[in-house]
Amino acid sequence: MSINRRDWLRASMLSGLTLAAAPSAFCEPEPEMPKGYDVPKGALKARLSANENPYGPSPKALKTITEAAPDGYLYAMEYAKQFRKLVADTEGVPEDHVLLGAGSGELLTAASLWAAYRANAGRTIVAPDPTFDALPRTAVKHGITMDRVPLVAADGYDINLNKLNERVGSQTGMVYLCNPNNPTAITVDPAKLRAFCEAVGAKTPILVDEAYIDYTPDPKAYSMVDLVKKGSNVIVTKTFSKVHGFAGLRAGYMIAKPELLEQIAKFATGGSSMSMTTLRAAIVSLQDKDFVKFSLGKTQESKDYLHKVLKETNYEPLPSGANFVMFPIRMKGEDFVGRMMEQGVSIRQWKFDGQYWCRVSLGTMPQMQAFADGLKVIS
Repeated sequence: MSINRRDWLRASMLSGLTLAAAPSAFCEPEPEMPKGYDVPKGALKARLSANENPYGPSPKALKTITEAAPDGYLYAMEYAKQFRKLVADTEGVPEDHVLLGAGSGELLTAASLWAAYRANAGRTIVAPDPTFDALPRTAVKHGITMDRVPLVAADGYDINLNKLNERVGSQTGMVYLCNPNNPTAITVDPAKLRAFCEAVGAKTPILVDEAYIDYTPDPKAYSMVDLVKKGSNVIVTKTFSKVHGFAGLRAGYMIAKPELLEQIAKFATGGSSMSMTTLRAAIVSLQDKDFVKFSLGKTQESKDYLHKVLKETNYEPLPSGANFVMFPIRMKGEDFVGRMMEQGVSIRQWKFDGQYWCRVSLGTMPQMQAFADGLKVIS
């Protein structure tokens, strides 16, 4: 009996072949292993350093990937169009307000290049410090000056919108902020942020990175997409890397008024960098409300457990509106990372406002228990 190529590929996959996602230049980079703290291969108990969702992709998305893989020899334009329309319908905006990308990282990079090379624009980007560094890092490489507003204890490490506003001048080409912020996980009050965007947007574009918006109490209320609908000078980016579990699959989108997207799109792929498997899985995942609810519930379970552990070990975390938690530590950050790695747990560290900090992603309960065990050993 003869069998065609498509059926052979599907049969091969269902019989045991696995899919692997290649690393992307737009992924949040993993920190280098501290010298002297090498962990034997296979000894990592908990990878809590990249804010990934350990429960995704959803079973429906995985099934779709398997079904889509045999079509990998085809270009996926029709599915990119379908995904773009679905995003537009979900967000309540026209399709010409949506730009697709291989994760929001690609789109943040495109926005930074647009800021660097657009005509008659300022050469400075105003942003909080610390914040997610993908856009600032690319901007600096292309000659943009970052005007950073430090996060300080007096503000509860919240983003100080008044100070950001004070920094905006004739040389400001863009304001960038991440809400909830990475690495602090603190969420800006939506009413205050909305007022800020409306006022400052009259002077310069504002890009709001909403990678973690799904973890807020009411994502639609906390999102600034409604300002885009009103025609404000606001750009919003979203990613599937978090609640949808697509960090290695790479799916994201940008929402802005068409005249802004047309300019930024010159530095982006417009979705052509997204694979057949990713696009079809993203279409399914965006509609899988049950899995999103499941992921959010599991994340909250791990967060509640982590807060209990930190309280027992006399650590005081910052309020978290995301799938990670930040807390001040009592030793050098490099030493803390290294000693936790010895316990088989990877985390991240920062230093700002004269203090060392740990950022720990929220994993499965066994992973959180591994973190708790490691923390108790080194504390």
